[in-house]
Amino acid sequence: MVVSGGLLVTGSTLITRYTGSIDADGSLIGGPAAGAPRTHPGDLRGPLNILLAGIDPRDDHTAPRSDSIIVAHIPAGMDQVYLFSVPRDLYVDIPAFAPTGFAGGKSKINAAMSYGSSVGDGRHDVKQGFQLLAKTVTQLTGIPAFDAGAIINFGGFKNIVEAMGGVTMRIDMRVKSEHLQPDGTPRHRRASCADNSCSHPYIGPQKSYRPGTYHLQAWEALDYVRQRYGLPNSDYDRQRHQQQFIKAMAKEVMSKGVITSPARMTKILGSAGDALTFDGNGHSVLDWGLALKGLNTDNMVSIKLSGGGLYDGNRYVGEKLAPGSDEFFTAVREDRIQAFLLAHPEFVNKDA
Repeated sequence: MVVSGGLLVTGSTLITRYTGSIDADGSLIGGPAAGAPRTHPGDLRGPLNILLAGIDPRDDHTAPRSDSIIVAHIPAGMDQVYLFSVPRDLYVDIPAFAPTGFAGGKSKINAAMSYGSSVGDGRHDVKQGFQLLAKTVTQLTGIPAFDAGAIINFGGFKNIVEAMGGVTMRIDMRVKSEHLQPDGTPRHRRASCADNSCSHPYIGPQKSYRPGTYHLQAWEALDYVRQRYGLPNSDYDRQRHQQQFIKAMAKEVMSKGVITSPARMTKILGSAGDALTFDGNGHSVLDWGLALKGLNTDNMVSIKLSGGGLYDGNRYVGEKLAPGSDEFFTAVREDRIQAFLLAHPEFVNKDA
């Protein structure tokens, strides 16, 4: 018996054994409990829905908020992926959640993790918060349950991209960084904003991204997909850029054979440490990798869920989705997105 790179090898049998929180034993989406018998990768059959949440790094004394919420839908054929983002400021009904005593109510959807995360003594558990986020997205979309879920904070995101050697992706518009200078160092802050009371506290030269295809370093990719200030459609443009990044990373994984190499996949995912939490509903990350090795990344489709501001009188309360979104969610549940998009091409992100 040999332990190597997070893998336990005994005889000719390979059993995944991740440390940290990469395999969360059903703690995100309510799958099989720890110790449940493992199922075979071949049991993973489409259609499948995966819920992804991106959060800012924070300690367990700070309530988490999901800055990015993305659903990946894999049709029955298992050769394609549709990606759609849920606007983080979408004003929704958040269901009651017994573990924290939350009675339910209306709020921006990115607060769902916060309402679900409290575990007492002023501490917060992002995995428990994700459970309420999943319930909220289920209530919004009608997707009965998610087949996998993942949380990654942006520090872990950077480590994964570094382990991959960067990522090649197409930039579709001019973007200026709110946070970084051209060399990647932080921009200076106004002295008057030391108390964090300013919306835009930074001054000085800005890192700029121009349209074209580039191989981005990890810090550049992270910086690019976090920007929304100054973009024509603000967070909606940022959602598209995040979907473009996922597609670009999937291409890197497929082209470099990572998805079929347990050792390489373990090394790359292990670089994220506790910054990545994955719940595969009884299947490991490697099981999912093997099941999805036939995906054609050129056929990954980025979906645009348009919306606009929702107001209570003159007070902005959040975002609302445009008409037709409910019909799209029905198409997701019934695994007929392709037919829906043929009839409604305006839902496809042309620049992705």
